[in-house]
Amino acid sequence: MQLKTIAATGLISMASLSTAAAVDINQKGAEDIQRSLSWFVPKEVGKGFVTVNPAGTRYEVIYDFAKLLTKVDPADFAVKGLQPWSLFATPEDGELWKIEGNNSLDVTGSFKAAGQPKTEFTYLIDSLVSNGVFDPAIRYLKSGDFTMKAVRFSSKTEKEEVSAETGASTYKMTSSDSDLPDRTNFAGSGTMSDFVEKISGKDVPPVEIRADSVDFAAAVNGVSVKNIMDLVAFFIEHSEEKKLRRAESEEIKDLLRKSFPLMTSLNETVTLNKLNVSSVGGNGGAETVDYTIGMSGPTNAMRFDVGLSARQITFDSPLVPEMYAAFVPEELQMQMAFPEINAAAFGEELLKADFTEGKKSDPEMDKAFEKLLSDGNMVVAFPKISAKSGVYDAEVSGELRGKPGSSKEYSMNASVVARDFDKTIAAIQDLAKVNPELNQVSFGLMMAKGFAKADPDGRQRWDIDVARDGSVKINGQVIKGAD
Repeated sequence: MQLKTIAATGLISMASLSTAAAVDINQKGAEDIQRSLSWFVPKEVGKGFVTVNPAGTRYEVIYDFAKLLTKVDPADFAVKGLQPWSLFATPEDGELWKIEGNNSLDVTGSFKAAGQPKTEFTYLIDSLVSNGVFDPAIRYLKSGDFTMKAVRFSSKTEKEEVSAETGASTYKMTSSDSDLPDRTNFAGSGTMSDFVEKISGKDVPPVEIRADSVDFAAAVNGVSVKNIMDLVAFFIEHSEEKKLRRAESEEIKDLLRKSFPLMTSLNETVTLNKLNVSSVGGNGGAETVDYTIGMSGPTNAMRFDVGLSARQITFDSPLVPEMYAAFVPEELQMQMAFPEINAAAFGEELLKADFTEGKKSDPEMDKAFEKLLSDGNMVVAFPKISAKSGVYDAEVSGELRGKPGSSKEYSMNASVVARDFDKTIAAIQDLAKVNPELNQVSFGLMMAKGFAKADPDGRQRWDIDVARDGSVKINGQVIKGAD
């Protein structure tokens, strides 16, 4: 994730780059590009931030990040060692620009937010090599390759210290035309090696997290890059204004209207390989840990998905007695989703706001967020939640629907399935010989088996239906009547 952020640094500033001066590399062309790029930075803080010079058959674009801090109070934010970065832009056929850069970062500093302790930090990038093709038509990269040798970061307060580092990292991105007019699809993937994070503090026992490598892949489709860039430019231009004029309010509404939806779909997967976690409480890890997020569907019925899975889990801790070791899961999987999100209605309500009044009131924003729920109900789906060890193999799936903030106005449909359920009961009964309190658990499992039905593959199944009136059914049998 750090690499993607770094790769974007400076590229947004190049959004006005065009090939008007592409035929002849000269000082006038450099000045024209410099004015274009400088327009994206507030004049109050950005004077001298961007410098463009002719450099043979290309232009050199220099970003002096220290210039952005000239108006910042050193007591609030201070940094040392911040050196300018440069990119080279070479005109190519098809009104494209070849972008090249090789930069590094080695800074120390501190910052203090209101009500928070002072934080000291360091940030080091041994080398960031950038190669890409910039497309003025979409105001962003058409493709790009980025390589880093190493990254090291640390932050420290009087109570806590965090450090992280990686080895070599690579990232690649591509773009293509969307099925929708004037919109673009983006895809990216990469990997970083030798990830290490350490956490310690006065009230935090030391923890170390390691992964041999971290892989990530993402795709974002249907992005209106030009309109989003126009929005960014508008916010920067008016960043110092407390209120907007009527014409400016209508302008931002028009920009928002053109930008919606910000994207038509997205998905991202992050995989940690050979994860190991060590602490005073014990050690653990997994062969792989995957984290996924996604968004899809029409704007009036969007669906957000999030998932987490771990494979070949290990755990060694004195906090877990040996007799319970068999119950530590070897595999875990959790998939959750929030379907039926009406982003279209949210956007329509937001555009009713009067932006000339400055900050929006809570009631206005609450009303807009209420529109996200298609019929006033929050729907939470769990396509799959499963756990597996040597003595159990269980899976839950279903959907919960209800009014936010209400503990009664809800309903749920869920299915629970278990393999080798008799083996699980037997394992609990063995434990009960040492811990008699588990006899109640054993008895409960045997009762549950009485309600189960057998699937063709031999699994035990419980289909559970909880109605809004409080009634409960399991496999069609009434267990509890209405309230």
